[in-house]
Amino acid sequence: MTPLTNKVLIVDDEERTRKLIRMYLESVHAIIDEADNGEQALMKALDCDYDLIIMDWLIPGLSGLEVCHTLRSFKQTPIIMVTAKSDETDRILGFEAGVDDYICKPFSPKELILRIKAILKRTTPDIFWDKQPHFNDQLIIANLIIEQHTRRVLVNGQELSLTSKEYELLRYFSINVGKICTRDRLFKEIWKYEESGDHRTVDTHIMRLREKLHLYSPAAASMIRTIWGIGYRMEEAT
Repeated sequence: MTPLTNKVLIVDDEERTRKLIRMYLESVHAIIDEADNGEQALMKALDCDYDLIIMDWLIPGLSGLEVCHTLRSFKQTPIIMVTAKSDETDRILGFEAGVDDYICKPFSPKELILRIKAILKRTTPDIFWDKQPHFNDQLIIANLIIEQHTRRVLVNGQELSLTSKEYELLRYFSINVGKICTRDRLFKEIWKYEESGDHRTVDTHIMRLREKLHLYSPAAASMIRTIWGIGYRMEEAT
């Protein structure tokens, strides 16, 4: 039997933010709808039974808080408020209006996904996260998603075509974010040779990997930093 899929409404007037959140959720097969202002968000939330709403506080028209307060008179749809407001008073106002959780801008995609997962496991325990065996098999680094079970790489939602060695290099960097990976170590881990090989082989593959990443996201390409005379290190974008 095919598992049911969650429906999520993303509300934000910044297209880039909506696109980023959408990318992560679509990778686990969520059905996504979007709104860029308060009136549109309220209309959609009342008209459709979403499993979760991810909503910015400061949106045109009705604020996220006003949308939440009005919606709670009709529905108990879980809401995560994404906001730059971090004061305790603001958070209390949100919780009193019916917000289920907060995440502050700028947010970590990993943190957002974990908060989404926690709410959906509680509110829809039988139909989404527990039915998605590959979620924990993903590596999420900034705007990159690496699906280890399929060896797919998504950059800003676009699938990247990589050779086997390019994929293995990117995966190895992603598992070791923040750590220096020497050329000798990369040669042994990726090419599986016990003896150190020609460092130019490693450099050439990384150059091509960066070039492919750059086509979709210069920021993603720049995360792979050269440590001169030693090797490379992936530094997650902030």
